[in-house]
Amino acid sequence: MEVSKIETKEQNHQAKDYKSENAIRWCPGCGDYAILTSLQKGMAELNIEPHQIAVISGIGCSSRLPYYMNTYGFHSIHGRAAAIATGVKVANPELSVWVATGDGDSLAIGGNHFIHAIRRNVDINILLFNNKIYGLTKGQYSPTSERGFVSKSSPYGTVEDPFRPAELTFGARGTFFARAIDVDIKNQTDVIVEAAKHPGTSVVEVLQNCVIFNDGIHNKISDRNWKADNTIILKHGEKMIFGKEENRGIVLDGWDLKAVTIGEEGYRLDDILIHDATTRDNILHMKLALMDNADGLPVALGVIRNVTEPTYEREYEKQIEEAQARAPKRSFTEFLLNSPHIWEVK
Repeated sequence: MEVSKIETKEQNHQAKDYKSENAIRWCPGCGDYAILTSLQKGMAELNIEPHQIAVISGIGCSSRLPYYMNTYGFHSIHGRAAAIATGVKVANPELSVWVATGDGDSLAIGGNHFIHAIRRNVDINILLFNNKIYGLTKGQYSPTSERGFVSKSSPYGTVEDPFRPAELTFGARGTFFARAIDVDIKNQTDVIVEAAKHPGTSVVEVLQNCVIFNDGIHNKISDRNWKADNTIILKHGEKMIFGKEENRGIVLDGWDLKAVTIGEEGYRLDDILIHDATTRDNILHMKLALMDNADGLPVALGVIRNVTEPTYEREYEKQIEEAQARAPKRSFTEFLLNSPHIWEVK
């Protein structure tokens, strides 16, 4: 079994070391700025050399991110970032490989690559920008838009139910899933650091605001006036406590989760669940990831699942090593010049 792939050293890098000289071309106020900042801060905290990082993207506003990182980068084609990142990681396992993708890029045309990268547990880190809209192509509904959402491509409201990234991740046997809000730089940086340390495919869903075509879509949980009551930052080994006064918590109510106030209705601190991100059974992780304000529960942020399993590229390397051990690779002299087989060229 593998262990954490990155160990933090004495910090000698700063966020500015990962900033490129390119002018940033996102709309003023776009949530993508915060994601970029968090990634740069995370890389500095991990103290990874810029030349040891590769950022791969597909198509969309999110996919401009590689231009703004002072690292290796690849602006690929629509929906194919996870596939190309897989090739990059297998070819050079020492690289820290990141995918910058949106809900349209990764869950529509790129949906197949997304789930299979997770299923294979390739050691890549997927930053999924979820603004529930197609921003670059000017405001069509996306795979994560809610049923009834009115957009340019659904003027009477979409009649489709949305994908929920956590469900896809867990359905593909994902080993790491975390969530952050674009405006919360601290939590976002923290989950990026944990994603980098995780051996295997890490999916970080960032709830991101599109100020032009879907402004305020995440206001229920991003507005500082009620964010503390509507969200919970899960931390492994700690009680699931939330609220402005930190007096609310999550308990099991039969097979369901329930938000309660400590000290009311007979609920004590001891009744509050302790978060275990490392348990292999993903049932509780799924329930936590799907909590919704509509059910009276807070939206879960932080690292929800973090389980260690063999990674694709390491298993691939082991097969090569075993094959080479059975049939040692011979030199040119051994293989050809000293071979009993002779060809005469006329």
